[in-house]
Amino acid sequence: MAKVIMGIQIDQRTKDAVTVQELLTKAGCSIKTRLGLNQNIASCKAEDSCGNKGLILLEFFNGAEEEIKKLEEDLAKLGSIVVKKMEF
Repeated sequence: MAKVIMGIQIDQRTKDAVTVQELLTKAGCSIKTRLGLNQNIASCKAEDSCGNKGLILLEFFNGAEEEIKKLEEDLAKLGSIVVKKMEF
């Protein structure tokens, strides 16, 4: 079984964040580590300090191949999402 790391780039965070969160919650028992990175833009107004892009890194438990495939398929249905995987 390979160790899988998935990167999820969200290009329209304000539009898709809730849907992505719902999908990650469904896959939650397969996710060992989750790291979310926001793109902060220095020129943003204080009340809107986050950019509209985000990046999420996931590490999955071994043996979660079916859940990983399902999550990847569901994320692909969202137009502003890019998914990349690394396997070790």
